[in-house]
Amino acid sequence: MRIVVLYDGGADDWSPEDVQSVLEPVREVSAALQAAGHEVAKVPVHRNLEWFDRIRSGVDLVFNLCEGVGGTSQWEYKVASAVELAGIPYTGGSAWMMTVCHRKPLLNAVLQAAGLPIPRWHVPDHEPVPEDFPLPAIVKPAEEDASVGIEQSSIVTTREQLVERVACHADDYGSVIVQQYIAGREIAVAFVGDTVLPLSEIDFGRMPKDAWRIVSFDAKWTPESPEYSGTQPVCPAQVDQPLAKRIVEVSRAAWRAVEGCGYGRVDLRVDAQGRPWILEVNPSPDITSDAGLVNMSRAYGWSYEQLVSRIVEVALAEAEEPPASPVMAGSAGDQVA
Repeated sequence: MRIVVLYDGGADDWSPEDVQSVLEPVREVSAALQAAGHEVAKVPVHRNLEWFDRIRSGVDLVFNLCEGVGGTSQWEYKVASAVELAGIPYTGGSAWMMTVCHRKPLLNAVLQAAGLPIPRWHVPDHEPVPEDFPLPAIVKPAEEDASVGIEQSSIVTTREQLVERVACHADDYGSVIVQQYIAGREIAVAFVGDTVLPLSEIDFGRMPKDAWRIVSFDAKWTPESPEYSGTQPVCPAQVDQPLAKRIVEVSRAAWRAVEGCGYGRVDLRVDAQGRPWILEVNPSPDITSDAGLVNMSRAYGWSYEQLVSRIVEVALAEAEEPPASPVMAGSAGDQVA
């Protein structure tokens, strides 16, 4: 089978580290596909659309690793849309799913309409945060992913801090979302097609004593930071069976609400009362060989090559399915809580 691996072609101001972070999964996925006997072409995506001409004929599948164009993550869904219009099967989330999940207010509205448990939230673009909004709260960019804009100072405990942080993020990122901070365990549920991988939990045990237990940008991307060493994933997570069942049930409902497809991850917090709260739904998360979803797949018993092959199989199977009917929001009686 002829497979094209799509990826962000980069920008003039990218550092060597930026380039490496994009090319590493491209190399690893390409090697896994070639080992499975596929013919592989690596195609960078730029705004000039030359990449589109290269995929329009003679391509059986696009392995979509493109997380933006020129480093602009908001363009990610446009690439998926173009591939969809070309009628070529591709891996990962659909353009619709990306549009919903990468816009946090839209995602929260969809999950809330489906009756799912999410922390209280507010978008302060036109109205100030209500006086009764619970604190502590976390202030985040509304349309970024990969923990961009999330740091220790994102958690606010006073009204003064809240107003200041909202203004700061509005200057830096435009739209902002404020969400109630839920203390507790952080659990991830990953899907590859219909397969649920073993649960993973973030171990915050090595975090500095005065630090908030969050997965910040530094925790994900800055190896020399104390937050990076203080947020280690544990998989399989040590979760009792009734709670694990509940977490998976809520995650499946969230996955369905956003028309989840391909592969992805649902991140949750579990509070002191054992209640799961959905934080994020992540289509097409990182699949470098040391990434969280890959470690979860290893715990399931898959090698890296088997995971990549399974992602291809899922994409081909989903391409054969008839288009889904529009998702209708659930009523209050449908609530999962």
